[in-house]
Amino acid sequence: MTRRPYVLLSAATSVDGYLDDTSPERLLLSNAEDFDRVDQVRAESDAILIGATTMRRDNPRLLVNSEERRAKRLVEGRSEYPLKVTVTASGDLNADLKFWHSGGQKLVFTVDSAVDKVKATLADLADVVSVGPELDWGLVLDELGRRGVGRLMVEGGGTIHTQLMAQDLADEVHLAVAPLLVGQTSAPKFLGAADYPGGSISRMRLLEARAIGDVVLLRYAPKERG
Repeated sequence: MTRRPYVLLSAATSVDGYLDDTSPERLLLSNAEDFDRVDQVRAESDAILIGATTMRRDNPRLLVNSEERRAKRLVEGRSEYPLKVTVTASGDLNADLKFWHSGGQKLVFTVDSAVDKVKATLADLADVVSVGPELDWGLVLDELGRRGVGRLMVEGGGTIHTQLMAQDLADEVHLAVAPLLVGQTSAPKFLGAADYPGGSISRMRLLEARAIGDVVLLRYAPKERG
């Protein structure tokens, strides 16, 4: 049986749990030191995943920026960059986004009704896989495992984080909390309402709490609940 990857959810939030505000420009929650920490986590991962909504909103390249870390990956016999992955049920992707034109290999998971649309949009920019009539995270992780992904870093957005947490598929959470308050109800949050495993009294195990400048990194093991 194929082993699923170790799933690490990574996010930076305000103190009140928001990933961003509602302004046209992306709200920078982390500081330079924490961005470098994220770069290290990316370099240690076999694949990095974001949702199509996050891709459209932030237009990220999703790269390992450090030349030294990329060189280390090559010395270890790995690709220079981790596999870049996205998921879309609608198939609404833009081939001009930065995601497709930098870094290494790209992979798109979609559903049967959108697979032809995605392939027509992206042509040879990415490998496209349908997981059936609906998006099934178990099948997504199974396919990543078959492709040799042992460690998957998930960088959002909130809908994906919520789904993976609610389905008890996250092995670790990295939450960088910035000393900001957003307070805008329509802004995106790290997690939404869901039936989370164990309910509201189930406590995750704290792996680490560390100050990084004015940001606090919290690492939790969601599956190791008390």
